[in-house]
Amino acid sequence: MSGVTTSPAAPPDPAPVDVVLPCLDEAEALPWVLERIPPGWRALVVDNGSTDGSAAVARALGATVVREERRGFGAACHAGLTAATAEVVCFCDCDASLDPSDLVPFVDRIRSGEADLVLGRRRPQVRGAWPAHARAGNLALSRLLRRRTGLRLHDLGPLRAARREQLLALGLTDRRSGYPLQMVVRACDAGWRIAEYDVPYRPRTGASKVTGTWRGTWQAVRDMSRVLSDREAPA
Repeated sequence: MSGVTTSPAAPPDPAPVDVVLPCLDEAEALPWVLERIPPGWRALVVDNGSTDGSAAVARALGATVVREERRGFGAACHAGLTAATAEVVCFCDCDASLDPSDLVPFVDRIRSGEADLVLGRRRPQVRGAWPAHARAGNLALSRLLRRRTGLRLHDLGPLRAARREQLLALGLTDRRSGYPLQMVVRACDAGWRIAEYDVPYRPRTGASKVTGTWRGTWQAVRDMSRVLSDREAPA
């Protein structure tokens, strides 16, 4: 008896770049953010316990949704990193304050070998886009980072790009607000070449969960200070 043998369909090629988008109640901002993901790149929306339907909105707009039950910015970022499969991984806030299309030159510098980690230096576009208390906290941490590592960075913002395997090898442990800073400190200690790019910074959509208040900013500064003091960051 003869028949036709068919080979299983080949798996789709992995996305050339994965963009990790930590998300907590950002349903209103998601359409603006996701429509600006560069063509061919994959959006990984990490739902960190949203109650406003963010996950459903993201799926409807074609994003891959990753669930992270444990609350914390670092927890969401790391869940996205471990779920990523692309060679290059980017990170971007999901509140429409930053445009993911601005990551294109970041990725170009990573691929060309000019840098191992590229960070976005936020440049406010309108008055009030970056509250004074949040800017003051960022400035203080940048100075502490310079004292700790010698890096002359101006911003420790969330827009960044690096190679996935190298990021995983850093063994990042912080799962709260110290995650972005721990990434920079460990990358510096590992001898990475770190670069900054100016990027437009817009007023976020909705209320900030971290730096919208003095209390939130203080918590973020405290988390990051633990990283700089060489003590184990909270897991």
